Amino acid sequence: MFDLRPVGYVIGLLVVGLSLTMIPPMLVDLVQGQGHWFAFLESALITFATGLLLAMACQNGLSDRLSIQQTFLLTTGVWVALPLFGAIPFVLGATDASFTDAFFEAMSGMTTTGSTVFSGLDDLPRGLLLWRGILQWLGGIGIIVVAMVFLPELRVGGMQIFKSEAFDTMGKILPRATEIATQISVIYVAMTLACLICYMVLGMQPFDAIVHALTTISTGGFSTRDASFGAFSGPLEYVASVFMILAALPFVRYVQMVNGNQKALLKDPQVRGFLMTISLLVMVTYFVLTTIFPHHWEQAFREALFNITSIISGTGYASVDYMNWGNFLISIFFFIGLIGGCAGSTACSIKIFRYQILFASIRAQLHKTQSPNGVFTPRYGGRKIDDDVLNSVMSFFMFFIVTLGVLAVLLALTGLDFITAVSGAATAVANIGPGLGDQIGPSGNFSGLNDPAKWLLIAGMLIGRLELLAVYAILTVSFWRA
Repeated sequence: MFDLRPVGYVIGLLVVGLSLTMIPPMLVDLVQGQGHWFAFLESALITFATGLLLAMACQNGLSDRLSIQQTFLLTTGVWVALPLFGAIPFVLGATDASFTDAFFEAMSGMTTTGSTVFSGLDDLPRGLLLWRGILQWLGGIGIIVVAMVFLPELRVGGMQIFKSEAFDTMGKILPRATEIATQISVIYVAMTLACLICYMVLGMQPFDAIVHALTTISTGGFSTRDASFGAFSGPLEYVASVFMILAALPFVRYVQMVNGNQKALLKDPQVRGFLMTISLLVMVTYFVLTTIFPHHWEQAFREALFNITSIISGTGYASVDYMNWGNFLISIFFFIGLIGGCAGSTACSIKIFRYQILFASIRAQLHKTQSPNGVFTPRYGGRKIDDDVLNSVMSFFMFFIVTLGVLAVLLALTGLDFITAVSGAATAVANIGPGLGDQIGPSGNFSGLNDPAKWLLIAGMLIGRLELLAVYAILTVSFWRA
């Protein structure tokens, strides 16, 4: 049995840190003078005390080197522990939510999924609305660090292809995680402030601007309004689209640009592929919408840009009910949610680079079929794709499809209809936000689902956010015997 103390120590410290982030929402509610602040005070004390006790109990096992097993367990453990404590303000606060609903909302926040079980957002205390935004903002920066430090180390889903580019972390996970998080955090905060300023300049109220800046840069999608971003239609949609795209690009490239490599971003093949994909999808959607709204060309382009960007990045904002746009565009919206943004960003789903590696492999196989004696090597960014990377990517696709299918079947067994079950499974595993249909579509939410369905979706959100294999690994007997 491997030593769990280093894992417990790190989780304990992060839980303590989470308790400190409950102070701003508490102060907001205190200023509002409606008596909701006490729920955050209680939540902060419970979270702080538990995290501190866990860290103190495990500090004698602290080490700057983590084994592969400890790294897997830490990666998953953090994403279970933080939503668990993040749910406390929802249980104690004005929502009076059940534990299932509270944990669902917190998990949706930390995984930046954006699915919600709460309605009447316009009337919720501002502290809770801010807390939802903070959860997504923390989850966004957290997943960047996981993608840059842990997943390449664990060779999950082909992420090892970025190991030499990002940072050498073998045997030095904790020190390197701190160093990387520091560099990325500065850029992440700067981008959030820039988004906030742009929102306010274009007329969004300060509180709305703060929450939406947090959930835009994290590509999370929680809003302060039941109408989501539909309450802010107009020029603000262009601003949101730009920052959603920026947040869906690899943050390690921003670090390289700040350090003098100005061409790092556009030289990245996944960045070029992502921008080309968005451009093509927006054009297709725009031309279809101009047939529906022939005299509203600017509106058609704006709504196409905003909603395509929102779904493909996994943000999950909605400015309109695109279920009214016809079956063709509804089908497009379903499938683009399974594309995702770039690796090392706050975006979710399968990620562009995996499709690029898949297509490169298919292209090489087609050439080999046409010329059996030729030697055709799949390449990514001009470099040969190693067999372990290719196998890892293929395994990821297989696990993703199987997970999606199994989750959809299990959701159907809870009584959900076909569209709700399939789109619910997709939005959970791909961490998109809204699903399809009247119940969980862009004009609905997840409050009407039964508890078993919500727990299945919670599991789907966790598994999808951590790239599947990071969670599945700890469920095997061989993992615990190692």
